Amino acid sequence: MDVYEVMFIIIPELDEEQVENTISRFRTVIERTGGEPRDVNHWGRRKLAYEIDHRTDGYYVIMEFTAGERTLVELKRILRVSDDVLRHMVMKLPPTYAHKPLPEPAEAAS
Repeated sequence: MDVYEVMFIIIPELDEEQVENTISRFRTVIERTGGEPRDVNHWGRRKLAYEIDHRTDGYYVIMEFTAGERTLVELKRILRVSDDVLRHMVMKLPPTYAHKPLPEPAEAAS
């Protein structure tokens, strides 16, 4: 199995509990299809670089996981059809990648 990282932006209309439920749903998809979720780094609500669907902010989440082809296909399908997700990107991490916890993001300067 390969190591992947998925970054997704959740719509800002959800409250914290709904955001956590959305993240849990994606963890469950990974687990049920044979993958293994690792670190989840929830950055919280942030301003978008540009407007998406008339929205100017969203909840940023980065999740690291191991997966085979079946998990990857199903996760991408669920992310694509989810109404809660504005944007997503799945990246395969290099084989030399050493598992390290993700750093917490620095607060945006105002």
